[in-house]
Amino acid sequence: MSDAFENTDSLNTTTDLDDTIETPKNAVATAQRFFAQLANQRIRLTIVGVSIVLYTFFHIGAPMYSAIVVDAIWKTVQTSWNDGTAFVIGWNDDGLGWHILTLAILYCGEWCFYYLQAYLMASVAENLNLTLRKQVSAKIHRLPLRFFDRNKPGEVLSKVTNDLDRISEVMQTGLLRLLTAITTVTGSLLIMVWYSWMLTVVFLVFMGLSMWVTKLVAHKNLETASLRQETVGELTGLAEEHYKGRNIIKACNRESDSIKAIDAAAERTRRAAQMADFITMSVNPLIRMISRFSQMVVMLLAGWMVVGGRMTVGVAQAFYQYINQVSEPLTEASYMINSLQSALASAERMFELLDEDEERPDPSPDKAMHVAEPVHGQIVFDHVRFGYDPNKPLMKDVSFAAEPGRKIAIVGSTGAGKTTLINLLMRFYEIDAGRIMLDGVSTSSITRSELRHQFGMVLQDTWLFSGTVAENLAYGKPEATRDDIVEAAKAAHADYFIRTLPQGYDTMLDNEAGNLSVGQRQLLTIARVFLVDPAMLILDEATSSVDTRTEAQIGKAMAKLMAGRTSFVIAHRLSTIRDADLILYMEHGDIIESGNHHELLAQQGRYAALYNSQFA
Repeated sequence: MSDAFENTDSLNTTTDLDDTIETPKNAVATAQRFFAQLANQRIRLTIVGVSIVLYTFFHIGAPMYSAIVVDAIWKTVQTSWNDGTAFVIGWNDDGLGWHILTLAILYCGEWCFYYLQAYLMASVAENLNLTLRKQVSAKIHRLPLRFFDRNKPGEVLSKVTNDLDRISEVMQTGLLRLLTAITTVTGSLLIMVWYSWMLTVVFLVFMGLSMWVTKLVAHKNLETASLRQETVGELTGLAEEHYKGRNIIKACNRESDSIKAIDAAAERTRRAAQMADFITMSVNPLIRMISRFSQMVVMLLAGWMVVGGRMTVGVAQAFYQYINQVSEPLTEASYMINSLQSALASAERMFELLDEDEERPDPSPDKAMHVAEPVHGQIVFDHVRFGYDPNKPLMKDVSFAAEPGRKIAIVGSTGAGKTTLINLLMRFYEIDAGRIMLDGVSTSSITRSELRHQFGMVLQDTWLFSGTVAENLAYGKPEATRDDIVEAAKAAHADYFIRTLPQGYDTMLDNEAGNLSVGQRQLLTIARVFLVDPAMLILDEATSSVDTRTEAQIGKAMAKLMAGRTSFVIAHRLSTIRDADLILYMEHGDIIESGNHHELLAQQGRYAALYNSQFA
């Protein structure tokens, strides 16, 4: 009975709607697919359902039986007053002790089944979360590169983390609360009507008023919360922008302007947050006042009925308990429904990810072909056709042959298709027509793992992870010894600067290796390829971030590394590829000219014009 009087303040403890309410586009289809994911947990869900029914039985039955107990106590007290005898709790067949013990058993049963359903539902939610995470993880590994080109990393991470966490949270709390609320409210209202339909009508009128006020305030709260989120996003973006550009801001003496802009954005955020917090914090006292007033009216009427002999004391206090059992779920109904809608919206976004088109599967192990060892490195593009949109081809008919051990340079203006050609070679994208051959074997009949194992790549955009310098260098060859790592660093002219770091090769790199210069990071990625010692090389502006002297040194090391290996070099500075065996000049996805440096200059075509423009 104690919780009946302590929980009266919780009529509206969840009216804080700071997060924008999301709704799924197709709630029914999403719900069906979502619950289909629970097919392997039918036993747990069945036990949860039984536990909810039994919990509701004990939860509703306890107040009803407490009416009997209170009436028995009241009767015993009246008898002791009239007879002048002592108040005694008896244990005979109709004794008061057995009534109290039975009530205690009902409360214990209620607690046990509440704990059981909560524990099992948490288990169901976490198992579902694990299943979905495995599906999403496997899906991401099967997604083509084009998916990541058109989706922002933050959006993908949000689906993998925030959406799945929201689904798990709602499964553990929102769904369970909704199910128990439905059964509790239904049973409690029926008993309340049975006790007194008049008091029930009075209570429902006040509850309707409370829910109407909640709806009005929640609507206003949504507006202020949206404004707050908008201003917070503006402030965060501005702070990030000014933090990244702090050197330029200092160089241009714009510190005061930067501070003023941040202060103005912070002030807008403060005003929006103040209004949102005021509305959020003011609704509970308002709803509590309506709740207290309804309780006062109901109990006055109940007292009048007790005095008139139309209701017992026990029934009056039981009715008061049922008020709390009904009012809290009814007031929280909007929160529970909104949380379920939000979870379905998250599930819908996750299913959209799972339904994305996957990259073409590798051939099965019994049908996959293999390149003979040792790999010679002959690459042939045979009438290759490709487009990011199949209806808008970028490459219409690309054909060329790269002989083993040759250096192939790919040049052209930005957007000409140079990187796309490399992506097709590595099967980051699948061609629409034609063939790409490696030593006479179609790359489409080779597994991606085997194909990519033959290449070493140095890209213009360096990627270094949080770890030591040695661990970063050995990323492509984890079994490499320290001597192998040092030799690779020396070959890439990175050993000297590595030894000047605080812990040398054991120096930790974090924050995207922010403690290294761009050129130093580029040298580490080059050393990484030296260590792998691949059969073929792909260099995408590999020396774009190093000085001229270092570039010359790396050029000599690269020449040694590329000796006997087929190499593809994407370059903007034509001075670095004059010694190439074959130069491919590309425009709009197609190869316009091909030949060595002297042949292309003699043609006086596009390549010659580009070369002369750089050295005019």
